[in-house]
Amino acid sequence: MRILVIGGTGFMGPHVLARLTEMGHDVKVFHRGQTGAVSPDGVEHIRGDRGRLGDYSSDFSRFAPEVVLDMIPYNAQDAWSLINAFKGVARRAVAISSEDVYRAYGRIIRREPGPTEPVPLTEEAPLRGRLYPYRGEAPRDPGDPEHWLDDYEKILVERLVMGEPSMRGTILRLPAVHGPGDKQHRLFPYLKRMDDGRPAILLDEGLARWRWTRGYVENVAAAIALAVVDERAAGRIYNIGEEGPLPEAEWVRRIGEAAGWDGEVIPLPGERLPPHLREKYDRSQDLVVDTTRIREELGYREPIPQREALRRTIAWERANPPKEIDPSMFDYGAEDAAIAEPERGR
Repeated sequence: MRILVIGGTGFMGPHVLARLTEMGHDVKVFHRGQTGAVSPDGVEHIRGDRGRLGDYSSDFSRFAPEVVLDMIPYNAQDAWSLINAFKGVARRAVAISSEDVYRAYGRIIRREPGPTEPVPLTEEAPLRGRLYPYRGEAPRDPGDPEHWLDDYEKILVERLVMGEPSMRGTILRLPAVHGPGDKQHRLFPYLKRMDDGRPAILLDEGLARWRWTRGYVENVAAAIALAVVDERAAGRIYNIGEEGPLPEAEWVRRIGEAAGWDGEVIPLPGERLPPHLREKYDRSQDLVVDTTRIREELGYREPIPQREALRRTIAWERANPPKEIDPSMFDYGAEDAAIAEPERGR
C-alpha cells in the first residue's frame, strides 16, 4: 500500500513510520524538515509548508497515495487543505484527533456546564458544545508561540474529514501520550521529585482520585498504523488508549516503582496545598474512554507492557530534562510545611 504521512517527524511520527515500513508498505512523509528526526530506511521525504499543501499537488499525484495520514490537523483550515490536496488522489484520509473533543473534557476545564459525564466514553459520547477550548477572552499576540491554540479545534477537523464524500475518513482520538521524545514531559514533575529524594509527593485529593486514559508512544503508534492499513477502519472513529486507567495517585506509585523510589504519595485537601500544587480543573470528571471498538474491529493490542513503557520513558526523561525548569513549581519548603501542618479541626 502507498501511504503518505503528513508531519511524521515529531514525537509519535517516527514510530508510526517504523511500524508502517515494518508492515511492508511504501511510505512517504511530508514535513517542514525542521526536526532532524531519523526516519526508517526506504521512507522518502517531501519537504514543504503544511499550510500550503496545494503547492505540492504534483508531488502527491506522482506518488499517488492510497491512504494519507495527517498527524497534525489542528483546525478547520488544516482539514480543508487536506481534503483539497488529496480528493481524487487518495481513497482514504486518516486524521489524528484527541480526547479533548468530548463534553467531559469541557467539564474538566470548566467550560461546559452541567452534571458529570458517565465514563467510560464511547465514540458516540457527547462532544463539547463550546468550540475552541484553548481560546481565552482576549486573542493571543501573533508573536506568541502559542498563538495557534486560538484556532485549535479537533471537532471541526473531525466534521470535515468524516463529511467529505469524495474520500473516506478515519478519525483516531488519542489519549495522554507519554514516552521518549515527549515535549510535554508528562512524567517529569513526578520524576524530578523522586530523583531529588523527596520522601513524599503531594496531590490534591481530587487529582489523586482522577483517572485519565493514557498511552505509551509506541503503543499508540501501533494503533495508528493498524487503522491506516486496515480498510475496515474506513468511515470509523476510534478511541485509542490503555484499558483500565489508574487513578493519578496509583499512576505516581507505578512511576515510583519503575524509578526505584520508595516514597509516599499523600493526597491533601486543596486548602492545605501550597499554591503551585492547587488544582484549577474540575477533577470530579474523569476522562476515561472505551477502547473496545478498535480492539474488537481491528484486533489492536499493546505491544509494549506498561512496566517496560515506564522504564523507557523514565530513562529518556532522565537523559533529556526540560531545558527550562520553573523553580517555583518545585518549592520543597512549602511542600514540607504542608505535610507538617496538622489537619484543621484537630
